[in-house]
Amino acid sequence: MVIPAPNLTLNKGRIPTSETENSRLKIGVLALQGAFLEHANVLRKLGVIPVEVRLPEDLTDLDGLIIPGGESTTIGKLATQFGLIEPLRRFIDGGRVVWGTCAGLIFLAKDIGATHSGGHVVPTRIPVVDIIVDRNAFGRQVDSFEADLRLLLATDETPFRAVFIRAPLIEAVGAGVEILATLDDGTIVAARQDNLLVTAFHPELTDDIRFHQYFLVEKQVEHSFE
Repeated sequence: MVIPAPNLTLNKGRIPTSETENSRLKIGVLALQGAFLEHANVLRKLGVIPVEVRLPEDLTDLDGLIIPGGESTTIGKLATQFGLIEPLRRFIDGGRVVWGTCAGLIFLAKDIGATHSGGHVVPTRIPVVDIIVDRNAFGRQVDSFEADLRLLLATDETPFRAVFIRAPLIEAVGAGVEILATLDDGTIVAARQDNLLVTAFHPELTDDIRFHQYFLVEKQVEHSFE
């Protein structure tokens, strides 16, 4: 595993999405558990049609999918129970854009460790993003906090005020993974790999819509992050 240089800058000068463009999109939100309603509300504000995904057939004709924060073990168990694991894998393999936030990041990570702060239970997941993750790295619910992030995808230098709730952190990334945001000490909290985006925090719990806009712009420009 290697960590790219911290001064990596992405997507300078992208044109923001418009509600007219967004209205043509159908973005799914995995609605098994966690903060799916909050993501759906942000999508509506941006003119997108959100689709709550609970069964394999709900993935039909979607342009992209958000896997929200929540409890990673519960999300894995319910995704298995409702027969979603293989359909989700095919959805990702088909090049659809997918964004995992907090527990969603864990759900998509290749290496989450068997123990560490996440406990001994390794949740069912789809290990596709080449990152090493430390689950619950920032502590328990009572240790939740907010922090200003250094964005490596922004067209300006305005920090992103991020909400961390029992959040993981990204310890290292593979050669094909690009870092999108860090804490002041360099801790990696957002990254992307091809058609996959992951964030350790909860953008849906703030009024800052830049990560949702980034997700939608990348979807519209080339139908993937490539």
